[in-house]
Amino acid sequence: MQLQLIDIKEIKGKIVLKSGLHIGAGDTEMHIGGTDNPVVKHPHTGLPYIPGSSLKGKVRSLLEMESGLMTKTDGKPLQASQLNQLNGEQKEKCTKILKVFGSSGADSEEIARLGSTRVSFADCSVSDRWQEKVREERLGFFEVKSENTINRIRGIAEHPRFIERVPADTEFDFTVSLKILGEEDNELFDYLLFGLKLLEMDALGGSGSRGYGKIEFDFDDEDIKKRFEDIKPFDNGGKAS
Repeated sequence: MQLQLIDIKEIKGKIVLKSGLHIGAGDTEMHIGGTDNPVVKHPHTGLPYIPGSSLKGKVRSLLEMESGLMTKTDGKPLQASQLNQLNGEQKEKCTKILKVFGSSGADSEEIARLGSTRVSFADCSVSDRWQEKVREERLGFFEVKSENTINRIRGIAEHPRFIERVPADTEFDFTVSLKILGEEDNELFDYLLFGLKLLEMDALGGSGSRGYGKIEFDFDDEDIKKRFEDIKPFDNGGKAS
């Protein structure tokens, strides 16, 4: 199969936070009067942003969960070397995931057949519109949420911690591109939208089980917006049965 770049499709729009978002900065130094877990910030502006790597990693992990292949990989990312162990729908989904997100490992022949990583997630900056709103209404780019654990016997709060978050309603510019290396790659575009839908149904960043990181996509292109709205990843539409 000949791999030739014939198109680069772009998805642009906004990511709107529906709840506070925490993507950690990895700063292990504790400052007096500071928070236990600061969020990642742009080194020049000091504003929060969403790293493209966080988006890419979460979308890939959700697609791998949906494929049912996580037990076969012991929780590790799918690799090209595992394709020969699969068949049917699982092999088809594995192939799509590896084409979109890429693969590492020793199976260079299989990697060459699949081609290079198609997708590219840009870092997401706070939109100009939201920056202006923050200045005009004297809002904040950050909030600090207090958390603790409750002693079940004594009924008292213990081990307080202070988590920095980006507040709900904050708006980020979002861009993702997908290289099309042959006509058969056009189906990967819908698969990428499927992964974004899973992310919107789940959560981004840390502490999703505690309500953090709920997001909503608002796409610039009306056709993409309609295609996204029509995606139903599960038979029950994600509703409790």
